[in-house]
Amino acid sequence: MPNVKMSKNILLAPYTTFKIGGAVKCFCETRDSEEIIAVITMAKKKNLPFFILGGGSNVLVSDKGFDGLVIRIQNPKSKIQNSTIYADAGVLLSNLVADSIKTGLTGLEWAAGIPGTIGGAIRGNAGAFSGSMAEIVKTIKVFDVKSQKIKTLKNTDFKFGYRDSIFKKNKNLIILSVELELKKGDKEKSKKLIKEYLRKRQATQPLEFMSAGCIFKNPVGQSAGYLIEQCGLKGKKINGAMISEKHANFIINAGGAKAKDVINLINLCKEKVKEKFGIELQEEIEYVGDF
Repeated sequence: MPNVKMSKNILLAPYTTFKIGGAVKCFCETRDSEEIIAVITMAKKKNLPFFILGGGSNVLVSDKGFDGLVIRIQNPKSKIQNSTIYADAGVLLSNLVADSIKTGLTGLEWAAGIPGTIGGAIRGNAGAFSGSMAEIVKTIKVFDVKSQKIKTLKNTDFKFGYRDSIFKKNKNLIILSVELELKKGDKEKSKKLIKEYLRKRQATQPLEFMSAGCIFKNPVGQSAGYLIEQCGLKGKKINGAMISEKHANFIINAGGAKAKDVINLINLCKEKVKEKFGIELQEEIEYVGDF
């Protein structure tokens, strides 16, 4: 096995955008696909549960932590050839946006301001401003934990849906690298578009606070934030966790928040929205550990 440093009882909070969560039994950082595969293979042999962590956005880690192995993906290589971006799963989405604009490509502007890695963005089919990963991903190289083989999947295999993909349904498929197909664009137009998108984010989202991004998926034809706001829950606080006064689909860590505080607010939102509108909200964030 490659020389991957294993650490024990590491607090996960610093590795998440929420800055919430207890300790993990084992923790390591991988720098390339070979290390990812080797560590996962070792974990399977030892019957050790594992969780793949990218940029740490869109997740809520239990106060009890995680009784297994957290593999933090840190493989940051990417290159651009013509209109195609080749990127390892651990490349930050923000870096790909910047590189695509520098090269005069268009198609990723909508992702400006979205935290996390390209692997995580694909897994949850990230999207904004009428754009999404589903429109630009050409192929994905994955490690199939079950068959212990590396496979290359095409766009038709991804089963992309609203904030969904085959990678959420099949936990055995681990994203190693991706191929994105963009188009030739106009640098100045792209820069102007990005400025506008970032301005809109700043005006409507609580970017100055620690959060995991949007907590709930938007129900069909509805806005989760609007529904929560109509229930009078904007600004509702439980200890250090608070439903944002700027955007009700964000729960922020206003200081010292625990996972249990966030869970209590999540349950309150679901209960009140179901009571008032008959709509069942579904979480967009992923839970790590036992709750």
